[in-house]
Amino acid sequence: MSRSKLKLSVNIGGVQLKNPVLVASGTFGYGEEYSRWLDLNRLGGIVVKGLSMKPKAGNPPPRLVETQAGLLNAIGLENIGVAEFINKKLPFLRDYKVAVIANIFGRTVEEYVAVARKLDGVPGVAALELNISCPNVRQGGIQFGSQPESTSAVVAAVRRAVELPLWVKLSPNVTDIVLIAQSAAAAGADALSLVNTFLGMAIDIKRRQPKLHNITGGLSGPAIKPLALRAVWEVARKVELPIVGQGGIMCAEDALEFMIAGANAVAVGTANFVDPGVSVDILSGISAYLVSEGICDINHLVGSLRLPSQEE
Repeated sequence: MSRSKLKLSVNIGGVQLKNPVLVASGTFGYGEEYSRWLDLNRLGGIVVKGLSMKPKAGNPPPRLVETQAGLLNAIGLENIGVAEFINKKLPFLRDYKVAVIANIFGRTVEEYVAVARKLDGVPGVAALELNISCPNVRQGGIQFGSQPESTSAVVAAVRRAVELPLWVKLSPNVTDIVLIAQSAAAAGADALSLVNTFLGMAIDIKRRQPKLHNITGGLSGPAIKPLALRAVWEVARKVELPIVGQGGIMCAEDALEFMIAGANAVAVGTANFVDPGVSVDILSGISAYLVSEGICDINHLVGSLRLPSQEE
């Protein structure tokens, strides 16, 4: 079987992607920043940097700390605001044949809805990805995605407000991620992105101070892959929604693990900082694997994990 005969297209909550490799929000800017390093047309989709209603400055530095097997970040969701994105960044992306997914966030349900409405119906936006790892200022700073009730409230409100496909990005910093995923699905999510970063910290032992100005930050990179993989597998067994798996994907083998566990597509994040063209290499590696295994359709690989009792 040749690569030319492979079917790589996947459907994620109503968005038809030409292949299952996306780049994750917060690691690829607004797309233009990476265009000199790779052909954006090769990607299945670009999830742009998180957008709020108004521009946001983010946290003071230091905001990034390398760890032994990953990266801690406390950027603070710095962004140019949804209006500036539509007017200044989106026109560039429209020149490419790649799905653009707008990651959005807010401090209240009303803010989520306002940002979503700004993007609904805008040419070039294929879907919304709700970042529900943000603190709800009306509930004492508790994350929207930390409880089934708050997850349901924000997802349902945005679902009522827009027609765009709605992906929900889940936080792993919860007791039961399956319960949160079920709440998002029941409230109208079309797909799930999992997982976001794990909460962590690092300390400078010379100064006896946190290495991040914000004290804590989100851990990404290879260190979290086994945890993210487990979350995808658990959710895929219980929730009948497409899943975009992410968390420590550095190579094609990592991406294939996520798809075998139940992810319909994958998003590459921290690896983009190591090698700007890694997502294209991952796609090539996936294709090579399918050819070697005699699998003509990528969708046949999804959820094909063989448990010990099922082995021949």
